[in-house]
Amino acid sequence: MENSIKEHIKEKLSLVPELPGSYQMKNKDGIIIYVGKAKNLKRRLKSYFTRTVTGKTLMLVNDIVDFEYIVTNTELESLILEITLIKKYDPKYNILLKDDKSYPYIELTDDIYPTLNVVRNLNRKKNKNKSKFFGPYPNVSAARKTVDVVNRVYPLRKCNHLGKDVCLYYHIGECLGYCKMDNIDLNELNKMKQEIIAFLNGNKEIISKRLESDMNKASEQMNYEKALELKNMLDDINVTLAKQRIDLNNNYNLDLFGFYNENNYLSIQVFFIRDGILFGHHSDIINYVGDENESFLEYIIKYYEKGNIVPKEILVPEMIDVDILSSYLSTKVNIPKRGDLKNLLNLSISNAKMVLDEKMSSLKRNDDARLSALKDLEKIIGFPVHRIETFDNSHLFGTFYVAGMVVFDDLLPNKNLYRKFKISADVKDDLSAMKEVIYRRYFKVLMENLDKPDLIIVDGGELQVSVAKDIIDSLGLNIKIIGLKKNDKHRTSCIVDSDLNIIDIDPKSNLFLFLTKIQDEVHNYAISYHRTIKAHGMLSSILDMVDGIGEVRKKELLKKYGSLKKIKEADPKDIESIISKSAADNLFNYLKNIES
Repeated sequence: MENSIKEHIKEKLSLVPELPGSYQMKNKDGIIIYVGKAKNLKRRLKSYFTRTVTGKTLMLVNDIVDFEYIVTNTELESLILEITLIKKYDPKYNILLKDDKSYPYIELTDDIYPTLNVVRNLNRKKNKNKSKFFGPYPNVSAARKTVDVVNRVYPLRKCNHLGKDVCLYYHIGECLGYCKMDNIDLNELNKMKQEIIAFLNGNKEIISKRLESDMNKASEQMNYEKALELKNMLDDINVTLAKQRIDLNNNYNLDLFGFYNENNYLSIQVFFIRDGILFGHHSDIINYVGDENESFLEYIIKYYEKGNIVPKEILVPEMIDVDILSSYLSTKVNIPKRGDLKNLLNLSISNAKMVLDEKMSSLKRNDDARLSALKDLEKIIGFPVHRIETFDNSHLFGTFYVAGMVVFDDLLPNKNLYRKFKISADVKDDLSAMKEVIYRRYFKVLMENLDKPDLIIVDGGELQVSVAKDIIDSLGLNIKIIGLKKNDKHRTSCIVDSDLNIIDIDPKSNLFLFLTKIQDEVHNYAISYHRTIKAHGMLSSILDMVDGIGEVRKKELLKKYGSLKKIKEADPKDIESIISKSAADNLFNYLKNIES
């Protein structure tokens, strides 16, 4: 079989043109597992199968049974196509940034009466062109402290919507009384905005002098509590919020990317330069496949597509194609050749190397342990396991059942694919809850042609495995199932396979450690979801569990009734004026079931 695959690939490689384009690697199930681009498709594709590869690239090559490619007119077109396909298919071997969170920025709104806020993911923000943004702030506490200090010093608008009368902030001198608009001096407001902008751009003198003056006045009036509060705010500016100035002869506004690679690990350092000040930095280490320069380019694009602001200029090392990156991001991209910026780029590369050197032994040890665990799992299951989906339930005294599903690719968590499930009201035991969740998950997989896992893990022994297997078999799916069975001390002790065989695992083995990690992850995920629901209050919890009631309708019900007792006493027709009849029926059925 392997020889026939190799012959098939060899034959296809001979037909690949020496033109730019995007290529897609596929596994045995026809799923796209990697998307790349190349100036020369033939040369790039051939390199995967003719040169010696290690680590993650070796895992990719071992997974490939076929490939496709699309020829483009230019390399820019191939980059656009590559990124589009990555978004569409989310291939497991492409770069996955560690989380979906973008860095926080400080937003000064461009309203007549502005507000100052900490915001994230600017791609999701409406009317973002009407605000000024400062950052990014790698340290979110520094961003919040900055906003707090500015809001205390300057009487900006604090509320989202203007009220009918002034509030407490007005009476303590931290608001100009925007609710009574005839009181506002627009010239004073404009001066205040300009001072805030200057401060957020790095000039702390104006605010520092204000605070010193107010602190001295408070001290002279023997208001020592107020004086101490002002001193602490001044310390925040001079210490916590201080920026590291660098000796540049220009007020540069740019992001600078440097990287260092070794053994398929890419260590990346990003310096944020704002008005000639080193505003902050970010470091990351990724395990990449293929060409390091292409992977670095993909990383930069994904970094900005997370919601971070694209600056007016980006600096990169000389091996990067600046024209293609500039065209894609619609901004200036340069390679510094000499002077301070070149020295700064060299510093970022040195930092990237230092971070990777410090962590390499740990990364290598973790990867070796993970690959060892995957091999042991393959021996038990009978074939290579890449994607694992694991389930666990949580409930409160036999009611309010919820479930969580976590996904691991090659024993690494893929948090983008985690899912939460609200379970029907009539479910009052773990096995019924498992039946419902397994059926809902894999009926959706079947109907929407989603990627299937290689392995399903359930929390429990023979009964749980049998229940899950019955559901999977009824859907006509061929997915292996195992259960993690606990001993009398409630600790995982063995595996139960699909045929209900008991397989002992060495508690000191890498496989045991990784399975325990997966089990803990799904358990904590389900419990966290349950706690979130309970934190909303009992009525809110119940409404969360009812099919057909979304966030908007839930808020309307909470606002109108406010308690479980009032909902039970309400006329069904009144309920149906807020939610649909079917949702109202679901609600009353749920209430009936949890009482029985």
